[in-house]
Amino acid sequence: MDSKELDSFNNRFDVIRSLDEFVKTAVDEKLMDPDECWQPNDFLPDMESEDALDEVKKLRERASEIPNSIIMSLVGNMITEEALPSYQTYFGMIYNEDKDLTSDKGWTRWARAWTAEENRHGDLLNKYLYLSGRCDMKKVEQTIHRLIYNGFDPNAEQDPYQSIIYTSFQERATKISHVNTGKLADKAGDNVLSRICKQIAGDEARHENAYKSFMSEIFKVDPNGAIKAFEKMMRKQISMPAMLMDNEKSSENIFVDFSEITQKIGVYTTWDYASIIEHLVKYWKIESLTGLQDGYTKAQDYLCKLADRYKKIAERMKVPEEVKLHWISKKTKLSF
Repeated sequence: MDSKELDSFNNRFDVIRSLDEFVKTAVDEKLMDPDECWQPNDFLPDMESEDALDEVKKLRERASEIPNSIIMSLVGNMITEEALPSYQTYFGMIYNEDKDLTSDKGWTRWARAWTAEENRHGDLLNKYLYLSGRCDMKKVEQTIHRLIYNGFDPNAEQDPYQSIIYTSFQERATKISHVNTGKLADKAGDNVLSRICKQIAGDEARHENAYKSFMSEIFKVDPNGAIKAFEKMMRKQISMPAMLMDNEKSSENIFVDFSEITQKIGVYTTWDYASIIEHLVKYWKIESLTGLQDGYTKAQDYLCKLADRYKKIAERMKVPEEVKLHWISKKTKLSF
């Protein structure tokens, strides 16, 4: 990194600091008070009630009709949510300069409130899957353990701009994944799981909107740095949060198998990846940005054409004929 690039990089942290009040307002307007949030128990059998076991039986009956491919996709989504400690740690490394986790500063408040909301997602899906009896929960928990053990690398180069672009993309991707899983659950006859997925997707939509608004403010203050960061992140492609769920010594790649299933059943596909790029380019008004310095118009041109490139890739992609199933209980019937 030359001196000019270093100055530009350091300037990004000044811009981030200048947004602290904006982010503080977002905590109050876009996130919910803990006492008003839904909690996992709102969707699951109340184990304190006298008919708790009857409700568990009904849950298991509904879940028994869900194809294994959907269950595996749901497990992968849940494991991604359960790696929240890694995401909060990363966020703290980038935005919490004073290292005070109880600080009233906007970015620190956001990190706490955002992760508190996200924490319910993994809790709810984990409990649902546990009660369903459809999974080998020891294998599932080992994968969660391994993912947190291995860590998290969004490949954002400690750049606060790239990090916000990453979270904007990922929140939308997660929303899409949960929405599509909910539709499949509804089709399979489990209306409760469908409601669970839709509720989680609603949270992800609020979080997505917040991160996109943060980046919109950055584009206003530093359009050259913002568009360069956007280009840089997209040239590397977005690395999925759960990529490191595997044991490096294993000959299998569970993440690849999970990705193939989501592609096969339409939970998250290359078409979705292209649509997210298209959405962000339109949302941040990349095509109409003016006053860019020399060289940054190339980034603008690249980003405006990128979604179409991925659509062409999606047209050529073949859906896997067979996919490997992990985490599924051996006591359940294999079905798609």
